[in-house]
Amino acid sequence: MNEQIKNEFYSAYLYLSMAAYFHRIGFDGMAQWMRVQAMEEQVHAMKFFDHLNDREGNVQLLALDQPPVEWSSPLDAWQAAYKHEQFVTGTINDLMKLAHETGDYAAIPLLNWFVEEQIEEEASAAKPVQQLEIIGKDGKGLLMLDREMGARTFIMPPQGGKGE
Repeated sequence: MNEQIKNEFYSAYLYLSMAAYFHRIGFDGMAQWMRVQAMEEQVHAMKFFDHLNDREGNVQLLALDQPPVEWSSPLDAWQAAYKHEQFVTGTINDLMKLAHETGDYAAIPLLNWFVEEQIEEEASAAKPVQQLEIIGKDGKGLLMLDREMGARTFIMPPQGGKGE
């Protein structure tokens, strides 16, 4: 689970890097979307952090790799985000398999939440990829999508439960 804490914080770091990229190239709406996603990933990391602490585990904050800072296009960045979410899904699935194999039944409710969450995470990264493939280099389409993405806001989840 310490490795997953690292993965979730790296996700936040990656999405912040993408936000900086989108700001730099004039897509503030996409940058806003990525900023919100980065905050969400920090909440995810803290779910694992709290779970380990509640079970008197040994939380170890592992070093984060530096994320990329450049992409060749908005589509390239979104494809990277989608690929990253697929990676995270794989790590959650690996943890679920390990929990079953080792009889760590206390971890299963938390992991079930993440299994469901990853369906949403992959879908939310895949949709802009599909839309950008349709839009291509059409400036009006890019600006419309950017404006739509800028409407995303962060809502802090309720505190208390570990798997909600």
